[in-house]
Amino acid sequence: MRARGWVRGTRFGAHLLLVAAAALTLVPLVWLLAASLKGPDDLFSYTFFSPRPTLHNFNELFAKVPFVRYLMNSTFLAGVGVTVQLFFSSLAGFALAKYEFKGKKVVMAVMLATMMIPGQVLMAPLYEQIFRLGLVDRFSGLIIPGAVSVFGIFLFRQAILQVPDELLQAARIDGCTEFRIYWDVVMPVSRPIVGAFCLMSFMASWNSFLWPQIILHQSERFTLTIALNQLVGLYQQQYGMLMAGTLLSILPVVILFLVLQKEFVAGLTAGAVKG
Repeated sequence: MRARGWVRGTRFGAHLLLVAAAALTLVPLVWLLAASLKGPDDLFSYTFFSPRPTLHNFNELFAKVPFVRYLMNSTFLAGVGVTVQLFFSSLAGFALAKYEFKGKKVVMAVMLATMMIPGQVLMAPLYEQIFRLGLVDRFSGLIIPGAVSVFGIFLFRQAILQVPDELLQAARIDGCTEFRIYWDVVMPVSRPIVGAFCLMSFMASWNSFLWPQIILHQSERFTLTIALNQLVGLYQQQYGMLMAGTLLSILPVVILFLVLQKEFVAGLTAGAVKG
């Protein structure tokens, strides 16, 4: 009886600790929500919620900033970027997992080496290439450099290694081409890892700031991250509008996570299995 009581007490204490940690991580989000509902006079007067909540910041945001245009730009870039990365990463992962070819280990070693190079180091030569191709201030200048994700390739490789070779052989006997095996057999089986990768890729593209700021020059092509940064000027800081815009900008990511939550957890588990 004492052992059971000790186990129950330990579980209760662990759950209480987890609840406290979860509540602590939610404090910045609650503060962001509270700040977006404060008027200019209450923004620095109350730590959290003001007794006079207002939608003034949201009204000012939509009145003074083409927020919908920036939202559409970010959505388009993130959607196209995720689609392109998903196709090339899964296709390359399938090849590395299920085919044997000369130089395979060398290719994998080189790919792993590129993951150790900080992206900021490659920005100068990459910008020179984009400039010579005439892709500066174009969405293609953002999409093409990120079309292939080395991390995504190895993530899919680890997941596809778990697909039985007998399943592929049966598809070949039925007359399937190699691409059809990839599309109709491997991809449906790898659905959890697809959801996990889509979520991670979408978040990376949605939150990207430095490279879009370097490539995009015209304001009508700005993404949300660049547009929100413009609200903090040299002589005036529009913190209320910034809080409102930040709150609205994280809603698509939250919604996507809620939709792909099961696939995200299952995909990370599948990708963690040693192949």
